[in-house]
Amino acid sequence: MGRIIVVTSGKGGVGKTTCSANVGMALARLGRSVALIDADFGLRNLDLLLGLENRIVYTAMDVLTGQCRLDQALVRDKRQNQLVLLPAAQSRNKDAITPDQMRQLAMALSKRFDYILIDCPAGIEGGFRNAIAPAQEALVVTTPEIAAVRDADRVVGLLEAYRIRKSHLIINRIRPAMVEANDMMSVEDVQEILSIPLIGIVPDDEKVIVSTNKGEPLVLSDSPSLAGQAFANIARRLEGDPVEFLDLHAASGGVFARIRRLFGSK
Repeated sequence: MGRIIVVTSGKGGVGKTTCSANVGMALARLGRSVALIDADFGLRNLDLLLGLENRIVYTAMDVLTGQCRLDQALVRDKRQNQLVLLPAAQSRNKDAITPDQMRQLAMALSKRFDYILIDCPAGIEGGFRNAIAPAQEALVVTTPEIAAVRDADRVVGLLEAYRIRKSHLIINRIRPAMVEANDMMSVEDVQEILSIPLIGIVPDDEKVIVSTNKGEPLVLSDSPSLAGQAFANIARRLEGDPVEFLDLHAASGGVFARIRRLFGSK
């Protein structure tokens, strides 16, 4: 049975979908079979980030209503044939699917794929409950901003209440210079508040915008970037590889060097 992991945050706009697309693609590049489920019914975007929007014929709702088989709704990526997308329906709202139906879809996929990553919608209402229903693990994504961290803290508590005990933290869009100037929360600050294991630190990178517009996840880029490497390292850590955290601060003894020493062996 594959690992069912929900990618969530609470707050919108922190990069959940970017993380889902890049971590999923990075796992596929490691030779793992990956199914990405877009759980944001009515506002799907995962297909755009993967560049698969023009290949969608059926959606998850078509599977659940019996209009097609699960195989017919899966969109296989041509660049990495180990990865498939199960798209959400744009014409339905978040209440169109139930937690039991989401479990049905995820469990069917877990019999065939090594990883099932569920891209969770923003908020903590019905769409959130649907997305976390089948999950065994969670990747909690936040940016180092107080509002995002507060929402992530709320989500961590809800995940525990729903018996999802294995959660890991991804801190996205961090700017080392701003951290050094005390204008941005540090990784240690965020970790202290959320108190879940750190699995990824992703620097703010304008290449993310370019890759999103092109439908090309950063981990596939021919031109290396720190953000792309950070996503690739998250995938390796999910596989159990003790990868050190990137030293995003060039100065010796900087805050990110300390972070690497503190968390690199975890």
